[in-house]
Amino acid sequence: MSDVQKVMIDGVEYEVQLEGEGTKWKATVEGRTFEIEIPDAGPAVKQRRSRSGKKKKSGTVSANIPGKIVTVEVNEGDEVVEGQVILILEAMKMQNEIQAPVSGTVSSVQCSEGEAIEANVPLVVIEPAPEPEIEEED
Repeated sequence: MSDVQKVMIDGVEYEVQLEGEGTKWKATVEGRTFEIEIPDAGPAVKQRRSRSGKKKKSGTVSANIPGKIVTVEVNEGDEVVEGQVILILEAMKMQNEIQAPVSGTVSSVQCSEGEAIEANVPLVVIEPAPEPEIEEED
């Protein structure tokens, strides 16, 4: 494995070329090569990026622009599915369908039809449905 790192030694920054694996490494600084042994070092741990791409979504629904609530399609206690239209907002003379960001139960509706709303104010709160548990085989 080879890597270039910037390090500070006594307040001076150096660019170091590192080559090695496990306990034995070579560090090259300004043309000089040093052999380094780290007795307690195990194999280098590579960072993995999550492949699922799933982020936990918020159940709080707000509009990113000010407008007027035309219709509210849900009530407290209603079950909704992700992508379902939950209210219609008129903004800049256009009607915009606001969709549920998560599936779950509507826990509160904080707006009403005809109400003028500001941007980024919570309008509807959805309690996300619990994720199904995956059973592991022994």
